[in-house]
Amino acid sequence: MNGHHLLSDVTSESNRIHHSAFRNKIVSAEEAVRYIHPGDTVAISGFGSAGTPKAVTPALAERIRHARAGGTDFTINLLTGASVAAETERMLAEVDGISLRMPYQSEATARRSINSGGMDYLDIHLSHVAQQVWEGYYGHIDVAVIEVSGITESGELIPSTSIGNNKTWLDVAEKVVLEVNSWVPDAMNGIHDVYYGTALPPNRKPIMLTGVEDRIGQPTLRVDPAKVVAVVETNLRDSAMPLTPPDAVSKTIAGHVLEFFEFEVSKGRLPADSLLPLQSGVGNVANAVLQGLDAGPHKGLTCYSEVIQDGMLHLIKHGTVKYASATSLALTAEGVDELVANIDFYREHIVLRPQEISNHPEIVRRLGIIAMNGMLEADIYGNVNSTHVMGTKMMNGIGGSGDFARNGYLSMFLSPSTAKGGSISAIVPMVPHVDHTEHDTQVIVTEQGLADLRGLSP
Repeated sequence: MNGHHLLSDVTSESNRIHHSAFRNKIVSAEEAVRYIHPGDTVAISGFGSAGTPKAVTPALAERIRHARAGGTDFTINLLTGASVAAETERMLAEVDGISLRMPYQSEATARRSINSGGMDYLDIHLSHVAQQVWEGYYGHIDVAVIEVSGITESGELIPSTSIGNNKTWLDVAEKVVLEVNSWVPDAMNGIHDVYYGTALPPNRKPIMLTGVEDRIGQPTLRVDPAKVVAVVETNLRDSAMPLTPPDAVSKTIAGHVLEFFEFEVSKGRLPADSLLPLQSGVGNVANAVLQGLDAGPHKGLTCYSEVIQDGMLHLIKHGTVKYASATSLALTAEGVDELVANIDFYREHIVLRPQEISNHPEIVRRLGIIAMNGMLEADIYGNVNSTHVMGTKMMNGIGGSGDFARNGYLSMFLSPSTAKGGSISAIVPMVPHVDHTEHDTQVIVTEQGLADLRGLSP
């Protein structure tokens, strides 16, 4: 874990914890995990590599390891926002500590366990998670482990570098363990917008978010202090998201996308100056599209997505993007350094929201999002497989791609035309697993070209 010591200094009072009731609960990570028992359902913070608990997770893995060595079967059900830091998935999977996993993962050890039948995996749309948890689909949530960057004098929680499902976890869990990470810059305070107006049917009301820049909530998270059983202090940076520079194939795909935008502008279907709010998946192709936008004619763009990558910081810094909304920061080490060094500037151009808002179908439809997501393969009818290699082996999961593809103004899927060094085609007669039907797929792009399926018969 980056060479840092994971134990909290329980003799000091953190300058990030300004509420006496929480200071009195400061313990080590090893003490905190005693509140987690075999069979518990544990919900943790984190979306991508950002905001994942960094001290409690290795302590829990070690607790499970010792229990197994003593003959005790110790597994938990693990709920998250999306994927979490790779080391978190790996440590718990290596000790066979996860019985059930939901809703998204991206780590090889966990993936092998899922595909071998050692771990049950529920792959669901990210916008569905909060509602289904509230409705009790996953039973009782025993413990929530949430990273925050501070606790205010009134006992409210300053979120960390992601929000994900943290609001829901804090509301529904019986017990809460907080990790207060002083590595997160104080200036992050105010970048968040936590909306507490969601409700289950029949009590839902419209969510009054009509522009990417709109703030409809509050900058902090709430928690019942009586539920907080432990507070662990850390000073550990987020794991960096790996990202290689765009290659020739990615740049060619990006070129097709940018040409398509100009075509849509010429037809009057996109505004000439600022297009429409952009949503982009994670990866080299998405990053290449973002880099291409920086050289294009469009300025004052907005983005409404799940994550903010390095390329987005670059666009904001150069004025190509004026505002970006997400639920997490998916940055490389260089991107993290850039954000931290210039946090006062980026705080004026970025907002982080709960994923039930960042991925909300109603908002995606209202704002007219241009959805650009990756895929494993597509067929000649327009069906897309995003999740199952050869139709049987789970890769990562559907994530939020369905939230945006089904509801966006434009639904685009991007991929190199081949995989495995050119031995497998990504365009097939019929996909063996369908995540996005032909009815939800409008545009398919590879380096070979672009297929606009709108208005076409089968």
